[in-house]
Amino acid sequence: MFEVPRTAGGHPRLVLGVLGALIVGGAVWAGVTTAVAPKSDADLIAERSDAPPRPPVVVVEDLPQLAARLDVEAAAGRFMGAVLVAKGDKVLFRQVYGKANYERDQPLKLDSRFRLASISKQFTATAILKLQDDGKLNVSDPVCKWIQPCPAAWRDIRIGHLLSHTSGIPDLMARPGWGMRRTTPATLDELTEDSKRFGLQFAPGTKVRYDNAAFNLAAAVVEKASGKPFQTYMRDTFFRPLGMRETGLDLDGGDHGVIMGYANFPGGLAAQPNANTSIVAGAGAVYSTLDDLLVWQRALHRGSLLKPASYQQMLADHAPADTPDERGHPRRDWGYGVFSNRLGDQVRPSFQDRQIYHTGSWGGFRNLMLYQPDQDVTVIVLSNNYHLRDQVFLIAEQGMAEALGRDFPTTLAR
Repeated sequence: MFEVPRTAGGHPRLVLGVLGALIVGGAVWAGVTTAVAPKSDADLIAERSDAPPRPPVVVVEDLPQLAARLDVEAAAGRFMGAVLVAKGDKVLFRQVYGKANYERDQPLKLDSRFRLASISKQFTATAILKLQDDGKLNVSDPVCKWIQPCPAAWRDIRIGHLLSHTSGIPDLMARPGWGMRRTTPATLDELTEDSKRFGLQFAPGTKVRYDNAAFNLAAAVVEKASGKPFQTYMRDTFFRPLGMRETGLDLDGGDHGVIMGYANFPGGLAAQPNANTSIVAGAGAVYSTLDDLLVWQRALHRGSLLKPASYQQMLADHAPADTPDERGHPRRDWGYGVFSNRLGDQVRPSFQDRQIYHTGSWGGFRNLMLYQPDQDVTVIVLSNNYHLRDQVFLIAEQGMAEALGRDFPTTLAR
């Protein structure tokens, strides 16, 4: 079965316990009050009695070809990060390579927290679909039902357009002043007002264009429909019930225990400390760990989070029929916060299994999470090096191929 951390505790000596009780009692009797620090998301999640018990995380290397390849790549300095492969209820591989912080000489751990970047989009999409299941909204609702005042140009935009990159609203990176916005913290309300200032790039539903801004608007819809701040809704609806203690959203620029991200520059490996994920609140602000993500994959794809109809909406292809192929390969299906495609076509030797997936790159991180439904295989590759795109992709496909019993890929075909 899959595994995640367990905290250890002990029993204090009796005399110290009695002395502590007397001190506390005396303080209360004297009317002394002390300030109590607010509880973290992890503390709140841990208090839930319905969170399933999970045994400790341990190293697993039951995929010998993947293990040998990663040992070589890590030793040569060509990979840093964390890798997990699971099939059914069995973890086949779980290992980390490199450091969480090179400046402080802190090694990566099996439960290190990574920024997920755009893998976060499936969490926002699931929140919208959960609210649909609960009768609070429908993906066919006009966005203007939830965002007021609403630009006239948005009249034909539906919530589903936001989740499938077909709204026509310009992405953050396609706007003037992106450099300043990239480093300036923002609230969801401020991001919504920013998006109102720009005209549409195309009529809603007629084209597909990757769009972080649309997922920020989807997060704003979650707030309106649920009556809760976005991060509170995510914690109460998903992270807490699932026992995802190491998972949350970084909307305040706090530490949150997330490891350092890096990038390769001519002068060497350089830390990337200013992630500023507040500007991708609904598109890229989730942080998590290998095993919390495995719990998420199990819950999402095994039907614990969404009704069957909503789950099928999530996986359906919402791109226009005339959307062209991509870089010489058949185009992906554009679902709600996820894609699907035969990614094995992009490695050699190739394999044809269809995979549900999403990538993530932001602030020194490069990630890929895959799911193959026929054999219930999950592959998670999280790297705290932004410039390891090709490495992350090949490692993920190698893990998937070996878990499925396919020929082990050795090169990219793109």
